[in-house]
Amino acid sequence: MFENTVSPPDRKIRFGLVGCGRISGKHIEALQHHGEMAELVAVCDTDPAALERARARTGAAAFPSLKALLADSDAEVVVLATPSGLHAEQGIEVAEAGRHVVSEKPMATRWNDGKRLVKACDQAGVRLFVVKQNRCNPTLRLLKRAVESGRFGRIFSVSSNVFWSRPQAYYDSASWRGTWEFDGGALMNQASHYVDLLDWLVGPVERVHAFTATLARSIQVEDSGVVNIKWRCGALGSINVSMLAYKQNFEGSLTLIGERGTVQLGGIALNRINHWEFAEPHEDDLLVGEAGYQPDSVYGNGHLPYYENVIRSLRGEVTPVTDGREGLRSLELLIGIYLSARDGRIVALPLDY
Repeated sequence: MFENTVSPPDRKIRFGLVGCGRISGKHIEALQHHGEMAELVAVCDTDPAALERARARTGAAAFPSLKALLADSDAEVVVLATPSGLHAEQGIEVAEAGRHVVSEKPMATRWNDGKRLVKACDQAGVRLFVVKQNRCNPTLRLLKRAVESGRFGRIFSVSSNVFWSRPQAYYDSASWRGTWEFDGGALMNQASHYVDLLDWLVGPVERVHAFTATLARSIQVEDSGVVNIKWRCGALGSINVSMLAYKQNFEGSLTLIGERGTVQLGGIALNRINHWEFAEPHEDDLLVGEAGYQPDSVYGNGHLPYYENVIRSLRGEVTPVTDGREGLRSLELLIGIYLSARDGRIVALPLDY
């Protein structure tokens, strides 16, 4: 059992990575970038080939199961980059072993499972971090400051588009992809970060009305979805999601319209500021030109600053960007969306009273 103490700044924090698939490279890259403060000491995957690739890339000890990693490694923090439906149970297992938890999005695919994970980490006295790296992208940081400083005035309208390409071969690449139990659909999986931004930027949502459909892929879950949203602040908006963009990822955008400003972020991953206009000038306006960047994928470039926040939080220097309760906020919105689509009704939030 590891004691829940703040890690001293004079040594590296030891990380273990569970799941060596598609997203694992971003985690490995981030930990290697912060090598002066952290080290990856263990990797784990049930696929021997994926495990060997991760071991060869990192030099970390390799384990065929989470149980083995917890039993035989000295990792203080365990990163879960496994199928979404496994995050809650694995996170609980990690917490009960006295290790801190970093969970990829979403932290769970069911509302009650997300709450159980938070409770387990609380009871074990360990930290729970949920990966929301888009919050750390320079374009989003600039927009967040504009919202918090009141530059928009009252926000009237919000819209987000996620038009990406996920061919059938993507879903066929692993048996868990496109399933309700382990993956979730276009909203829960691919657009999860965008759903998170709707709450993080604009505030709590009052109610949602959603439609989802499986239009072209042979999967259990939706490949397309549209959601109408009303925020408690009175703003109205929508998110339109499709994994059927022809040939390649096309757009990941977000538009905010307020009484004193309009901003649109675009590109394939909110990586470009297409429009930035406010009634009153501000020193941040000078940063608009340099905030845009060219990502190597739709994941963006936020994992590096995200991990800096995790590491410095564990050293007691800052507060977490997204702890377990922040993760629950976006999960609650996602579950509300799915309930609306399933039942054909408007769903009010919060889910629990």
